Amino acid sequence: MSTTTNNGASAKAKKKKSTAPAERTISDAAYEAELLRLQTEFVKLQEWVRHSGARLVVLFEGRDAAGKGGAVKRITEYLSPRIAHVAALPVPTSRERGQWYYQRYIAHLPSKGEIVLFDRSWYNRAGIEKVMGFCTPQEYVLFLRQTPIFEQMLIDDGILLRKYWFSVSQDEQLRRFKARLNDPLRQWKLSPMDLESVYRWGDYSHAKDEMMVHTDTPGSPWYVVDSDVKKHARLNMMAHLLSTIDYHDVKRPKVKLPASPVVSDNYHRPPRELSTYVDDYVATLIGPKE
Repeated sequence: MSTTTNNGASAKAKKKKSTAPAERTISDAAYEAELLRLQTEFVKLQEWVRHSGARLVVLFEGRDAAGKGGAVKRITEYLSPRIAHVAALPVPTSRERGQWYYQRYIAHLPSKGEIVLFDRSWYNRAGIEKVMGFCTPQEYVLFLRQTPIFEQMLIDDGILLRKYWFSVSQDEQLRRFKARLNDPLRQWKLSPMDLESVYRWGDYSHAKDEMMVHTDTPGSPWYVVDSDVKKHARLNMMAHLLSTIDYHDVKRPKVKLPASPVVSDNYHRPPRELSTYVDDYVATLIGPKE
């Protein structure tokens, strides 16, 4: 029999709450060190893709505020935009709505020696379009039937396809939305459509489960990333993606630089007054010389 404390809670309940294990999180120093190591590996992967002519497609899916964009940003931070492209497609135009559903995504698939990261992809039809009624039931059923075939066609043609679902809890998603509400740097991330994901949590859950049943195939599996802790999600996803690709270091040509700048006898720089320079705004921050 439990006793009751002054605030009305039982001693047994109080004890249970106090002994719950705290979630272990990585330190900032360890996170930054491992992130840099993984980013270095992604540069190696990029060079292997470019040298071998491989084609890599990575899909980032999940609920709003699940951390997809943050993972994309960390992966591409040191990569060449000529090799690694991010495809974050807007709402389809009227012309695109009249095309075969996959057509506008096909236009962004990589050529030889390229990487494409889809920050949301053709799986919009299985999520927001299904839940919000932006597609017909017939279009939705057709999508579930055609997508495994479509993805197998990509794989058979030699494309390396990886699919990641960032899984965020209901409480954490709401916390992130609230944080965006008054943050001038992130307010643009919050829209009325995002708020629908709060009120339609159950509908989105059912849609995700049905999507997984039909499209989580042996040849093109879904990899689920626990994303309640963003730093953990980024490192886990990045390490896993690298582990699925048999890449290797590529020998780079040696570059020899002169010990000092090469002086040209036939060039003289025009007077500074002839050019329009940007004002020295930083000088106003530094203040006058003492």
